[in-house]
Amino acid sequence: MRRLWLLFAQAVTVALAVVVVLAAWKPQWWASMRPREFATAPAPALRAPVSAAALASHAGATNSFAAAVRRAAPAVVSITASKTTLRRTTGGGAQAWQRDFFAGGRNQTQTGLGSGVLVSADGYLLTNQHVVDGADDIEVTLSDGRSASATVVGTDADSDLALLKVSLDNLPVIPFGDIRSVSVGDPVLAIGNPFNVGETVTSGIVSALDRNQLGLSTIENFIQTDAAINPGNSGGALVDAEGRLVGINTAIFSRSGGSMGIGFAIPVDIAREVMDALIRDGQVTRGWIGVQPRDLTPEFADSFQLPVREGVLVTGVLRDGPAAQAGLKPGDVVTAIGGVKISNTAQLLRAVGALKPPSSAVLAVQRGSDAMTLSVPVARRPPARPRDADPN
Repeated sequence: MRRLWLLFAQAVTVALAVVVVLAAWKPQWWASMRPREFATAPAPALRAPVSAAALASHAGATNSFAAAVRRAAPAVVSITASKTTLRRTTGGGAQAWQRDFFAGGRNQTQTGLGSGVLVSADGYLLTNQHVVDGADDIEVTLSDGRSASATVVGTDADSDLALLKVSLDNLPVIPFGDIRSVSVGDPVLAIGNPFNVGETVTSGIVSALDRNQLGLSTIENFIQTDAAINPGNSGGALVDAEGRLVGINTAIFSRSGGSMGIGFAIPVDIAREVMDALIRDGQVTRGWIGVQPRDLTPEFADSFQLPVREGVLVTGVLRDGPAAQAGLKPGDVVTAIGGVKISNTAQLLRAVGALKPPSSAVLAVQRGSDAMTLSVPVARRPPARPRDADPN
């Protein structure tokens, strides 16, 4: 047995020696005996740096808003308003509207920061009423670095708009857009001076139209957007993709003090109406009939078996007011004013506000199962009372 094991070991040694010799003298034989390898793709070459021309070409293919910004941004200004009296504000809470930018302790000068939009080569500019309310001094700074003191032409607390004027030459002016062409989903840009960091542009879309019953102002018909709006943006411009003014940024909903994607702007048509009235008369005169309105709900209509499903429910009538004199009663449903259909409270307020006192208006009213018309005298709307909290 030992002899056989010795012979086996010698044979293996000789075979290995033969293999080593063949590999050294005839390597091609050894290569042909190795197993085939799977073909692999060559390693990709390093990509050459992208040229400036290629980058420019790519940029031109994207949806850039640079042209809109160049058109609109020069007309957006920064506003610094100072006053020496303390403004009382309340805390945030669940409805944490952010609007008040005045800061400072009791009995010391307070400074508020906001934005504005130049709408006339004569120096007129629009901003929010709450940005300049009670200010002793208003300083306006343009994007080109020029600054000047501004005077207040007039304010309108019902819409939270103010018209200022500056005396400077060669002023850039923003073009007006058409609110009728604005739709939910349209891209928009918010331009202003948030937190006093300098002129800033943010982008988003129109999230909703005709937002009302927010408790921000008497006349509510807001554009809602998710374009970032922060403290200091109030009074700035909301523009469309062409750089045309479609709204004046006025408020955000926030529990943190910063943007949470819910911002509101006053539509450009309301802004133009207020601007024209302030330039012409120095004040905005709105109609008033002395009722407390509320949207008509299907539950109320069913409970009282009303034949109508759209309109505004009158929940209160001011004693000896215009509506009371015309015979309007609580429980009546106003369905039209001057032949124009009324579906909600915001439409009623706007329709009545558009009436010029002293005049009269024909109201279509549903009282129980009876439909009737009433001629209501139109009085001038009393001045808006200051709010305890100044939402942004």
